[in-house]
Formats: sequence, structure tokens, C-alpha cells
Amino acid sequence: QVQLVESGGGLVQSGGSMRLSCAASGRVQNLAAMGWYRQAPGKQRELVARITRTGTANYADSVKGRFTISRDNAKNTVYLQMSSLKPEDTGVYYCKAGPFYTGADYAWGQGTQVTVSS
Repeated sequence: QVQLVESGGGLVQSGGSMRLSCAASGRVQNLAAMGWYRQAPGKQRELVARITRTGTANYADSVKGRFTISRDNAKNTVYLQMSSLKPEDTGVYYCKAGPFYTGADYAWGQGTQVTVSS
């Protein structure tokens, strides 16, 4: 089993910045794609950003130019640097990653709340 633990959420004013981290532990046998999703109240969970094993990143149109995803393979950790935050960025941010070994499913973190005040 693989566990993903997120950190870094909280309350920030509009226009501010915040960095989220997600560390994988447990049965991590290989590099895996890692990404961030978010879910706002009353809305479906959506992809925010994703980074492949080789470091190729892609972003939702709504965050392009404001958010940057990166990874530290030695630490099995993915980061999401968020800048120029807007109230509509508010939501629970989830880390998703995998598969970390042959036959594994994707793993999800427990989520971290990000609230952007206007």
C-alpha cells in the first residue's frame, strides 16, 4: 500500500501565494505520475495540474500561468506552488499519484483545505 500525505493548506487573501506538498510513503517501488485535484463546495472534483514521471507538466486552463507543479523524486514528493490566488481557487485539494508498483491502483491523499478570501 502507498500513503499520500498532503500539507500546506490554509487561509490566504486574494492575490496571495501558497505551496502545497504531497509525500508518498509505503510501497513506493517506482516513479509515478503525480497530480493535484480540487473540489469546491457543490462542484465535482477537477484536475488542477499533473506531472509525469519524467517531469512533463500540464495544467487546467484556469490555473495556467499562476500555478506551478514540481516534484522531488528523491523524496517521492510533489509540490503545487500557487500564486495570484483567487476566491474561485477555494476548495479541498487532493493529491493523486500512481501506480507505484506493478498492479497497483492510484492512491489519493486525504485532502487539504485551501481558502482564498476576497
